[in-house]
Amino acid sequence: MGNKPTLAISHLGCEKNRIDTEHMLGLLVQAGYQVDSNEELADYVIVNTCSFIQAAREESVRTLVELAEANKKIVITGCMAQHFQQELLDAIPEAVAVVGTGDYHKIVDIVQRAESGERVKEISEEPVYIADETTPRYRTTTEGVAYLRVAEGCDYRCAFCIIPHLRGNQRSRSIESIVAEAEQLASEGVQEIILISQITTNYGVDLYGEPKLAELLRALGQVEVPWIRMHYAYPTGLTPKVIEAIRETPNVLPYLDLPLQHSHPEILRAMNRPWQGRVNDGIIDRIKTALPNAVLRTTFIVGFPGETDEHFEHLLQFVQRHEFDHVGVFTFSPEEGTPAYDLPNQLPQEVMDDRRDRLMQAQQPISLKKNQAEIGKVVDVLIEQENPATGELVGRSTRFAPEVDGLVYVQGEASLGSMVAVAIEDADVYDLYGHVADTTTQLHGALNRVAVNTH
Repeated sequence: MGNKPTLAISHLGCEKNRIDTEHMLGLLVQAGYQVDSNEELADYVIVNTCSFIQAAREESVRTLVELAEANKKIVITGCMAQHFQQELLDAIPEAVAVVGTGDYHKIVDIVQRAESGERVKEISEEPVYIADETTPRYRTTTEGVAYLRVAEGCDYRCAFCIIPHLRGNQRSRSIESIVAEAEQLASEGVQEIILISQITTNYGVDLYGEPKLAELLRALGQVEVPWIRMHYAYPTGLTPKVIEAIRETPNVLPYLDLPLQHSHPEILRAMNRPWQGRVNDGIIDRIKTALPNAVLRTTFIVGFPGETDEHFEHLLQFVQRHEFDHVGVFTFSPEEGTPAYDLPNQLPQEVMDDRRDRLMQAQQPISLKKNQAEIGKVVDVLIEQENPATGELVGRSTRFAPEVDGLVYVQGEASLGSMVAVAIEDADVYDLYGHVADTTTQLHGALNRVAVNTH
């Protein structure tokens, strides 16, 4: 066979999608393909699409149309390929393949078939595949951070969410497999591992017959990596056993991403999350008592069908009462194929936009207060970028997850991918500002952290 074609990958969507992209890259590189970051130079462009909400689909479609206009051969993978299989092939003649969410590991074979002239449709009706530590992977994140998938798919059926339909039911990896991959990542110099799945607190139910997150966290505590962060912790799964594992495992950050979606029991029932309405207030207070230094992030949906002014006021007061560190707000997006799509009392977009803005405005002084509380502290910061013009370093402290939270702007010298002690001097609503601490300040900071962690 002659020269292999050059490939580029365009990645859209969430970090779960990013891991699929990284595995496809790893498999293609292992098979001897040249992968270029410049789409213009590539013969084939693999577009890993997102189909979570309307805005994400629009971005995916824009990308596909631009590539089609540039006469690229397109391989469409990811959630949108799973969602709109034949429609994509019909609408985009340049598409040489559509690949489902449970089929990305066949990418080398798919590209070879496309090269031989076949128009490939490789989509498992019910996705069951999940990559493990033996699957080649080429990381696309900054050198100090890596995502680690502990499970794929979801067993919940929230009324607004298309994900279980696109990614299948939950399937967890074994604790041994996850720890082996974490060891690999640590040996590559990764400083922060971020555990992801649809619902990380449900980890292991399908495999072990009960949730095993506490056992997983304790096992990962043996891996020599400074930070382990967890995404998507459903509050009902934060049992005393899990909270204890977080508290007693030094490298597991007390950073909790709780996708609450709403506070009012009636809206939660309509969202098919009635179990959550019973626990919202009590569980958040319990977490704060058990983990006084916890950083709490959450997301809410405003404008769910039937949400009244009273329901929204309940949510507004909930946010003001609990003072979350970080809050993301989305307006409801009706997804075809979900129960919420056909619900009566859909709200006008301008009402939803207004509610989103009001909720974000209510959160801003809270976020500012939380950030200002960091002034005067010495905190560990993972350095991720450098502004070549100013020499200013940019990184994150334990308070901030990548992409969704703020940044720490640092004066001083440090290498990319390293962890340094930073004295925080200033703060605004989203970000912190400081300088690399001298040795004496670092010593004081270390003693303070020891004191905090032992109380």
